[in-house]
Amino acid sequence: MTNMVNKAQGFGLSLITKMASSDVLDQLKLRKFVEKSLFQGSKAGYKTLSKTQKAFKTNKDLHKQRLNNQEKSLFDLSYSEDQQMTIDTMSQFATDILYPLAASADQNETFPTELWQYIEELGLNFYALPEALGGVAAEKNILSNVLIAEHLAKGDFSLAAGMLSTFSVINAITQWGSEQVQALYLNSFAQASSIRASFAIQEVTPAFNPYQLKTQAISRDGQYFIQGEKTLVLLAESADIFLVNAELNGQAEVFILRRDESIQFKKSPAMGLKATETATLIFNQTPALRLGDEDFNYTAFLDLGNLMWCAMAVGTCEAVKKYCIEYTNERTAFGEPISHRQSVAFMIADMAIEIDAMRMLILNAASLAESGQAFHREAYLARLLCAEKAMRIGTDGVQILGGHGFTKEHPVERWYRDLRATAIVYSALHA
Repeated sequence: MTNMVNKAQGFGLSLITKMASSDVLDQLKLRKFVEKSLFQGSKAGYKTLSKTQKAFKTNKDLHKQRLNNQEKSLFDLSYSEDQQMTIDTMSQFATDILYPLAASADQNETFPTELWQYIEELGLNFYALPEALGGVAAEKNILSNVLIAEHLAKGDFSLAAGMLSTFSVINAITQWGSEQVQALYLNSFAQASSIRASFAIQEVTPAFNPYQLKTQAISRDGQYFIQGEKTLVLLAESADIFLVNAELNGQAEVFILRRDESIQFKKSPAMGLKATETATLIFNQTPALRLGDEDFNYTAFLDLGNLMWCAMAVGTCEAVKKYCIEYTNERTAFGEPISHRQSVAFMIADMAIEIDAMRMLILNAASLAESGQAFHREAYLARLLCAEKAMRIGTDGVQILGGHGFTKEHPVERWYRDLRATAIVYSALHA
């Protein structure tokens, strides 16, 4: 009934608009008569709609009972019990461990050695390993992986990226690895928690396009060799294994290789991500294995990496928002907190709106990916929005603190620098 009334209202309003612009009404002197008739009809329709809505309101209990009888899976945005437990654990770890370490790690441009032990104690890499190898990962655990990234990044963007580097490589091997690759590497990760891994995706190219690669994969006698250069590789000098994208027969592919003497390392400190000890790698005929088989989807590989990067941006944006709220409530000017100023309050409100929008796009793309549906469009939209809004939130965080925002006394300048990587770095992680 409600739908019928809505359609009638829409038709009447569209008819009024069309007739109001017609010269025929004036020529026949019918304008007032027709407009009055349509007005009375619309008025009666709205009364009918109002009565219908009131009738539904009086049947609230019956409506609620019907909803309870429906399956929750129809549209349920709440987290599962396991996901909520993971969120709580990672958030607590971010607050208690990552945040206190972040300032000195950024200043010294080093990844804190104690975090390697924390990764092992958290069992972080076992979240990515399949159950058959002693891990806890289901066949696809993309939503949970995205939530881990977001809530770790509330403590610090760079440290979260470093912690998730090996975790992400295991995810990629579990999802895309051929039988040979999985048998060779997943068992090693399960048995030796000291093995470290990283992605080498980015190239030294303006406006880098991951589909147009300078790095080449050469096939010779059934063996692959990598030739080329990669930059902004996280924790490069401590990694034992690398996932590298390279061009093979005119198409982009991903390869897995071990650290050896054919790889040259060159420090490449950046504006942000200082705690991840970013470096440039130069491969000189480095032997490698192809990651996947015929079913490997390079686009999905990149999209899942970008979702993790975006999730970390959301977590850090949450940290910016929280810090700005606390600062503006404590900072006084002219006898009152500066949070009472509309311009300040509106900036923080905009942060909250954009953060929720980013999170919804990310979770939508992740849920589609986890259910095996196409998600490239959603992942692309998430990356576009996060690239723009994360930098905006970082900038506004510095702006709200004024002169303090420009100093290292407060963490917003560090978050500002790290968040700018969201629009630059491609797929340095994997969900």
